[in-house]
Amino acid sequence: MTFSPATVPVPTPVLRRSLRFAAIGACLPYLSLKVAWIAGSHLGIPDGSPLLRHRLTLALANGLTVLMDASVVVLALLLTRPWGRRVPAWLLAVPMWLAVGLLAPIMVGFPLQLALHGGHGGGGGTADRPFLADWVFGVVYGGFIVQGLALGALFAGYARERWGRLWRGRVRELPAAGAARAQRLTVVTAALVALVPGAVRLLRAFGAAAPDGSGDRSMQCAYVLFLAAAVTGAWQLALGRRGTLPVAVPLALAWTGSGAVACWGGWMSLAAWVTGDRPTPPTVLTYAGQVITGLLVASVIARFLTDQPGKAPQ
Repeated sequence: MTFSPATVPVPTPVLRRSLRFAAIGACLPYLSLKVAWIAGSHLGIPDGSPLLRHRLTLALANGLTVLMDASVVVLALLLTRPWGRRVPAWLLAVPMWLAVGLLAPIMVGFPLQLALHGGHGGGGGTADRPFLADWVFGVVYGGFIVQGLALGALFAGYARERWGRLWRGRVRELPAAGAARAQRLTVVTAALVALVPGAVRLLRAFGAAAPDGSGDRSMQCAYVLFLAAAVTGAWQLALGRRGTLPVAVPLALAWTGSGAVACWGGWMSLAAWVTGDRPTPPTVLTYAGQVITGLLVASVIARFLTDQPGKAPQ
């Protein structure tokens, strides 16, 4: 979900309705499975799966994810109904940042895994302890990709109509106020912190074994790219005074990259706790480094948007 609001056309009313129906419809397979699991069904969960060891925790986690996916329905309505234009900026920006962060790695990683592993890269767990049946990932992740495309198009058009003035022009035209000392320090800190998860994931992508089986090589590379996107975008917003890129480009990179690394760092930490796994110290540092990097870059984005002279988001 890396749409640039400056380049995506505003959807027509008919297209908006179609995208809304697509986003809501794509939620149904996931919500149906989750409700079935909460009710006690083991549909798509193999015998011996770690997910069955802690049933109460699993039920609570499923309840949380039902609420998360149901929020996609709310966002789809908010982005297409007249009342959605009256929602405070932060009340839309925060859940959209979370949605981008959770969906973008799936939209990149799942097609890569299908291409590289012939449809058998998403099962999770190990050969003797799979988390879920392969078909579950095909159905659920396929729905997530549709949700991401639909929400991304809707949000890009909505943002361009409501806040497009905030990212007009090119990086070199940004006011000097955007390069405040605090911003520079935040970006440099984010870049330094990102070196830890970036290095661990690069080592694993190019052959270093992950003792806890955390992720395949294609996803390791994808997270390195998201880390690079987050830091590069924030650097351009805060320090790129001679850059010729349109402002929307580093803003989209920072937005997507920060959401992806922060949300999945946090989510994988939660998943390890739910399933009872014990990540290795490098993996713990990787997740923590991603969360910290993403939050630092998100703060740069927020400060950038609110510091635009006379153009603070409403």
